[in-house]
Amino acid sequence: MAKEKNLTDRQKRIRRRRRKSTMSRVVFALEIIILVVLMGGLFVYAKLGNMNYEDLNFENVDVNQSVEENQVMKGYTSIALVGLDSREGELDGDVNSDTMIIASINNDTKKVKLVSIYRDTYLRVGSNSDGENVYNKANSAFCTGGPEKMMTMMNKNLDLNIVDYVTVDFKGVAEAVELLGGIDVDLKEEEIEHLNNYCVETSEVTGMDYTPLKKVAGVHHLNGVQTVAYARIRYTAGNDFRRAARQREVIYKIVEKAKNSSISTLSKVLDKVFPLIKTSLTKPEILQMGMSMLSYDIEDQTGFPFDHLYGGVVEDAMDGLDCVLPITLESNVIKLHEFLYPEDSYVPSDEVKTYSQKIIEISGFGEESRLDHSEDGSLAAYHESDTESANPAESSADPQEESQTDVTDDTQGYDDSSLEQ
Repeated sequence: MAKEKNLTDRQKRIRRRRRKSTMSRVVFALEIIILVVLMGGLFVYAKLGNMNYEDLNFENVDVNQSVEENQVMKGYTSIALVGLDSREGELDGDVNSDTMIIASINNDTKKVKLVSIYRDTYLRVGSNSDGENVYNKANSAFCTGGPEKMMTMMNKNLDLNIVDYVTVDFKGVAEAVELLGGIDVDLKEEEIEHLNNYCVETSEVTGMDYTPLKKVAGVHHLNGVQTVAYARIRYTAGNDFRRAARQREVIYKIVEKAKNSSISTLSKVLDKVFPLIKTSLTKPEILQMGMSMLSYDIEDQTGFPFDHLYGGVVEDAMDGLDCVLPITLESNVIKLHEFLYPEDSYVPSDEVKTYSQKIIEISGFGEESRLDHSEDGSLAAYHESDTESANPAESSADPQEESQTDVTDDTQGYDDSSLEQ
């Protein structure tokens, strides 16, 4: 009891929230990474000792005040699912969060929604020693401050209440897929070409084998290395936005495959994958899962920001920073809450409004930049030849040409030696 009295009011609220939704959060967090599909039984406890745990300092995970008081959001649990851009198996800071997915669980209906945060999204990522807000790419938050700073970045920019996370690197995903027997994916010819190239480095990093796929469009059965390579592709139409959709597709397929696997197979997954993940969840929380995970279903998925600009004209405006600009942050956060909490009459917090206005001031792109949507949900991007126009809204760029203007670079680990000339 003495320990309870020493907690701040905010810590007490977080602790009560964690206790109330422990099962839903634990079930989905580990289900979605496919690192555990626990079927109950004492054998689980010993295996849990192989996982990497982190006791977070919740004073360093901040949320906006209006979120803490939102009654609708208290009926949901949100977790950060993180794939690290790690070649050496690091599960801590000093590496970028290559994949950031918010898992939102309705505690009553057991329905789950997934939202990918595009890694290059320009957001408020922290503050400097003078207390001034710092803006940069979203994936830099984990690198400079670990999971606590990353979750704060999500909470403050998006008006969310994330207090737990799970991280996994390349090998963890590849091992899980391999042990589950692989997944079937419908591939285009151009995807197969890039997948085979990404397999080269993915195989080296994981120490796992693969066989190059034949360049024939259609359904292919992918092993662990091929699945990770598929999830890394960003050189086709849609670029990083399509890549995020591939990652959510992989998650869905792995979840379904795991639900139909035997206990012996799942036990092997636990042995291989647990050492490759790190989480803020505790053993007692995980042990409460039992069979209840089978009642959870992925209901819907999307990417954030919904409306955005990227490409040459944005890079010019941002002094060479190849980022994704939300147009605007405020309007995108409204759409996000409509997606996650349709029954809520949401009004953005003052913090979100402040960040949104600052991003407009820094970039020069605001509501007037809103154009027709392209196929992947983003605003039409602009060619460098269009940058003579002072107002981006006057550009005549074709929305369907967006994929040609993404100048972000993801060449690390990509082998183009086999591309056809």
